[in-house]
Amino acid sequence: MRRQYLRLSAYSCEKCTGPVIAGSLAIRENEISKETDVRQVGTMCLSCGHRPFEAAGTAGVRHFSPVEWQPADVIDFGHLTPCVAPRNLEHPH
Repeated sequence: MRRQYLRLSAYSCEKCTGPVIAGSLAIRENEISKETDVRQVGTMCLSCGHRPFEAAGTAGVRHFSPVEWQPADVIDFGHLTPCVAPRNLEHPH
């Protein structure tokens, strides 16, 4: 049974020391197999919004247990509204 797992880790932001959350998805072919097809899904500081490429060091990184996560068929972003209104680039104020 092929299953997808979500893996999360957290560490301090190098800019503001806020919490950075990093996520990845991986596939396991069965319960005892190693994870394959590991894909990074994003990293972001929840305090300042900084998106570091990776943790500055391995000290202080907290890894959470993987959680089985059903793959989404299609992601529909139509229900989301922008947080900031787009700027008019032709007539800046």
